[in-house]
Amino acid sequence: MMWVLLTLGLLGLVLFIERTLYLHRGQIAAKAFVDGIKNILVKRRLVEALTVCEETPGPVAAVVKAALLHADDSAESMRFHVQEAAVIELPALERRLGSIAAIAQVAPLAGLLGTVLGMVTTFLAFEKSGNYATAGALSAGMWQALLATAGSLMLAIPAHLAHHFLCGRVRAIVRDVEWSGNEIMKFLLTEYRGGKPVETSGGASGGASGGGESEAGETGASLRK
Repeated sequence: MMWVLLTLGLLGLVLFIERTLYLHRGQIAAKAFVDGIKNILVKRRLVEALTVCEETPGPVAAVVKAALLHADDSAESMRFHVQEAAVIELPALERRLGSIAAIAQVAPLAGLLGTVLGMVTTFLAFEKSGNYATAGALSAGMWQALLATAGSLMLAIPAHLAHHFLCGRVRAIVRDVEWSGNEIMKFLLTEYRGGKPVETSGGASGGASGGGESEAGETGASLRK
């Protein structure tokens, strides 16, 4: 069973390193990124903002890009595409976390099995030695049982900690995605559209501006749901 535990430990280590690097690459300074996109949009450079989003890794940039691609759409259409981008990006963040959790749960069971097998070896030594079982004959099975227990705990404890650490990183990125999506939609529906040349009358322009602020509030609430 120690070979089984060793295999699980190596697999868990590989998964932890891969997930840590992936999440580190995908986590960016969301506020600074969105503020930079806003500064570009104030200059009416939508293509440049899209280029920045394409060159920036991570789900935050993907969600902001989805909003920019539909900057001229209605609030409902923009919200739909932003949510669609989030649905595509977010599951990738949680990929393989279940495998690490499974290793943390299976390791104690594998250790328990090793303990039972060690006790079986001990009682076999009792049976073969009759009434005069020596300490050396009994210690082999006990040593195997205790070693399997210790090995399983040495694997399960770090695996649980690794899983909680990665889940915390995922939650932080999800919060950044939600905030970025709400913020960029609010900006596009109010300030960005308000800076465009108005084709209708002044009253219609004022109504559109007020409607944009209302739509932005509804959009933010919907994305949080």
